[in-house]
Amino acid sequence: MSNVPSELKYVASHEWLRMEDDGTITIGITDHAQEALGDIVYVELPDVGDTVAVDDEVAVVESVKAASDVYAPITGEVVAINEALEDDPEVINTDPYGEGWMYRIKPDNADDFDSLLSAEEYQADL
Repeated sequence: MSNVPSELKYVASHEWLRMEDDGTITIGITDHAQEALGDIVYVELPDVGDTVAVDDEVAVVESVKAASDVYAPITGEVVAINEALEDDPEVINTDPYGEGWMYRIKPDNADDFDSLLSAEEYQADL
């Protein structure tokens, strides 16, 4: 069974979200997603300053098995990216909820965060 931390929010397309103290939202792919992909070898991230809407393709994760699009789970502006993934993309496999985070968004509407899936709801869909 995949690791699904209860303090995070989720979307059915296997992204997780964490509200930060400054009101930004950190986003990455779930443990389930990285397990399904296998060994990750490359990550293409959005640019800081990009404006994204829900369901926009914002990143690409390539593994030894496949390339997979990562979709925006919330609307807002990209304010940070995890540049360490350029040199060490496989950290997503070893620490998807920590050092393997992908990008951070300043949401247009912070209330949208509350409407996302809880850990229990996400797990029920796996």
